[in-house]
Amino acid sequence: MKFLPAAALVLACASPAAALDLAIMTDAERSAFRAEVRAYLMENPEVLMEAIDVLQQRQQQATVVNDATLVQTNSDAIFNDPASWVGGNPDGDITLVEFSDYRCTYCRKAHAEIAELVASDGNIRFIIKEFPILGEQSVLSSRFAIAVRQLAGDDAYKRAHDALITLRGDATLPTLKRLAGELGLDGPAIMVRMEMPEVTAVIDATRALGDRLQISGTPTFVIDQTMLRGYVPLDGMRQIVAEQRKG
Repeated sequence: MKFLPAAALVLACASPAAALDLAIMTDAERSAFRAEVRAYLMENPEVLMEAIDVLQQRQQQATVVNDATLVQTNSDAIFNDPASWVGGNPDGDITLVEFSDYRCTYCRKAHAEIAELVASDGNIRFIIKEFPILGEQSVLSSRFAIAVRQLAGDDAYKRAHDALITLRGDATLPTLKRLAGELGLDGPAIMVRMEMPEVTAVIDATRALGDRLQISGTPTFVIDQTMLRGYVPLDGMRQIVAEQRKG
């Protein structure tokens, strides 16, 4: 009976509106109506598929509209947060924001493709949001990256980010301290900074933003006013960027 409203809508074209009000039907009328609905659907099952397709399209459209509203409402935190690293072309006509987790398989898969997109396009402003949601190693990695940026600046952060997203093995404190040395950074100072409230504040703020944007997985991208929930291949990203430029 969960499909009754859709079927009833089809039958409504040939039936008085009152006839569809089950509440005023007799038991016999209600039983006959249900039998007719069932018979119609059994003879024309494609009606159900058409109705489901329409429903899915409407749900997708509603999601797009809702996401656009969420982006607009939170645009300052998304695009102008001084705690987030900004790369690519700072004056680009398109801004691409990535909510990323270093332990996320699809974030790792997207890493080289996003780098290629930004480099080959030349007019994209790229922002990375530290969004550790996959456990302790994710949090440690983000704390390390944020600490590096706060102590050593943007260039050092990008080197650390690239190293973390391609890191093989577990992200442990000894591993991160060794990585700091390999990057020419002050490992002990970074280890201390990782535990400071200034680092925690960055993660907490991004998590709060993620909650407001209803983000539950990584990677999640925002390209100007469009939100992409999940990995999108390079060609798809290029197409979306082109569509954004067209307006």
